[in-house]
Amino acid sequence: MILAVDIGNSSVIVGCADEKESRIIGRLAAQRQKTEDEYAVDLQHLMERNQLTSAEIEGAIVASVVPPMSDVIREAIRRVVGKRPLLVGPGVKTGLNILIDNPGQLGSGLVVNAVAAIEKYPKPLIVLDMSTATVVSVIDREGRYIGGMICPGVMISLEALASGTSQLPRIGLEAPEKVVGRNTVDAIKSGAIYGSAAMIDGLIARIEEELGEEATLVSTGRLSARIVPYCTRKIIYDESLLMRGLWLIWKKNQ
Repeated sequence: MILAVDIGNSSVIVGCADEKESRIIGRLAAQRQKTEDEYAVDLQHLMERNQLTSAEIEGAIVASVVPPMSDVIREAIRRVVGKRPLLVGPGVKTGLNILIDNPGQLGSGLVVNAVAAIEKYPKPLIVLDMSTATVVSVIDREGRYIGGMICPGVMISLEALASGTSQLPRIGLEAPEKVVGRNTVDAIKSGAIYGSAAMIDGLIARIEEELGEEATLVSTGRLSARIVPYCTRKIIYDESLLMRGLWLIWKKNQ
């Protein structure tokens, strides 16, 4: 079993994976001011809570979109499990054929998601990652990453709405009973939930039109469970997609 960690802008996702199982064991706040020792304590706590010991961990791998935190967390992992983690990036074998203008610009999390999706689901694929941003990845019938789109995340949009206006409140992300809100709070909730779902449905339709065929639709990320149920298209929610991808990449590099 390996320890798999994804460092995002808002959170650090910690999981474990092996040939049979991939799962998330916890999420930590992404705080750049925290030290190696502080993250080591957090990681040790997550492992103990999930009844994992360092003796069970044969390796570790990290994907990161926050470079200043990469070495801090890699060192924290080394202190906890006694092994230096592999960092997804240049020189690491992924097996992914990336056809965008500058392949080096593709975020490591998107690479990892794509690797897992290609191994697990029929192609072509549209992979949604709904976290801080809502990112759409498109993989063609040959398994090539051909591009995608980046949209403001749901929570970013809600925060911008509240901070950029005088009278609109900050709210939680729950769906209202009806699409047509009859008060301010329900109207904002409807815009966030149903508006995001409609955007996703619309993007999928346009992508499939450009591809010339229907695609397998897969969604991951911490906000997917809030939005995907309100989409009209059938979208597979795969919480552990990232963990599976990190396992596959770790295995390729042994």
